[in-house]
Amino acid sequence: MNLTNLASRLDNIALFHVMELAKMAAALEHEGRHIIHMGIGEPDFTAPQGVVDAATAAMQAGKMQYTSATGLPALRSAISTHYQEVYGLNIAPSRIVITAGASAALLLACAALVEKGTEILMPDPSYPCNRHFVAAFEGSAKMIPSGPAERFQLSDAAVQAHWGEATRGVLLASPSNPTGTSILATELAKIVATVRAHDGFTIVDEIYQGLTYDAAPFSALSLGDDIIVINSFSKYFNMTGWRLGWLVLPEALVPHVEKLAQNLFICASSIAQHAAIACFSPASIAIYEARKAKFKQRRDYLVPALIALGFKVPVIPDGAFYVYADCSDLSDNADRLTKEILNEVGVGVVSGLDFGPYTASNYIRFSYATSMENLHEAIRRLATFFGK
Repeated sequence: MNLTNLASRLDNIALFHVMELAKMAAALEHEGRHIIHMGIGEPDFTAPQGVVDAATAAMQAGKMQYTSATGLPALRSAISTHYQEVYGLNIAPSRIVITAGASAALLLACAALVEKGTEILMPDPSYPCNRHFVAAFEGSAKMIPSGPAERFQLSDAAVQAHWGEATRGVLLASPSNPTGTSILATELAKIVATVRAHDGFTIVDEIYQGLTYDAAPFSALSLGDDIIVINSFSKYFNMTGWRLGWLVLPEALVPHVEKLAQNLFICASSIAQHAAIACFSPASIAIYEARKAKFKQRRDYLVPALIALGFKVPVIPDGAFYVYADCSDLSDNADRLTKEILNEVGVGVVSGLDFGPYTASNYIRFSYATSMENLHEAIRRLATFFGK
């Protein structure tokens, strides 16, 4: 095979530096070093026993065949009920499409809406794969610098200022990776109104919506039936490796996405789908809410501890399990600093390099998806590193 014949779209896909740093950490562990992982966004909790039991029961009953491309009706109904119980929203099950993780949901949404030469607005910083999903369909992500004053999120003023002839929509995340910050409901409503005025589309990634700590539950779906929302069983529901998520779509878009799903994926894992129904039992929800309280406890420890070390946290994260900390008083190169921290004291954190150029050199993302014991030890090691 002649590798010079590779598709040119690969030129628009950057290395995922988070995973590169994870490989460096793994190499140190292979040498016998003890590494505290605060780089990967994966809950240290796993699926509750009731969910595991549901998967076992499905396998024992032989429920391992293909499902509909849109997912099991029982799971779509369970998600619909969840929206009613948590958000007070009446979302028809027919608008919900089960996907092979949130990544597949984003891929399907971009496949349906992004064309060659079109432009999608998103904040800088933001999750790197989002812009690569756009690039995969030959569109371009227009990264708009979004700092602490905007809670690291797009503002309506920025959307109005940057909307151009090629712009077709916005791709947002609330709460966000890497910042853990949410878009205020009032600001999101303004953005949606502006996008509608341009006959564009609004996609909102809500995979961390279940992990919101300081405000009442809110979903962008409350702003109208034309909003496209992505969610996942990975974060709040602690099922990362099960690869299961969902899309909520305008009713008219469902058959088009279903056609794409049939061809690209056939269906999401049937075993994972049967297991996920058990996520919505009262017993499971009680476990998830208790775990959410633990995440909040970790955040409330980590933020002041980082500030005491010399980091600045200009926006307190209100969701997810990340702290986006300004390290400019400690180093002029965040990427170099993270590698020094890893090699010298065995704490794995990641710089802003993946998340866009605006904050790349000055910010570090700390994940608190690890035990309180590990967080205490990580802060002790960082204090040693900085001579505090």
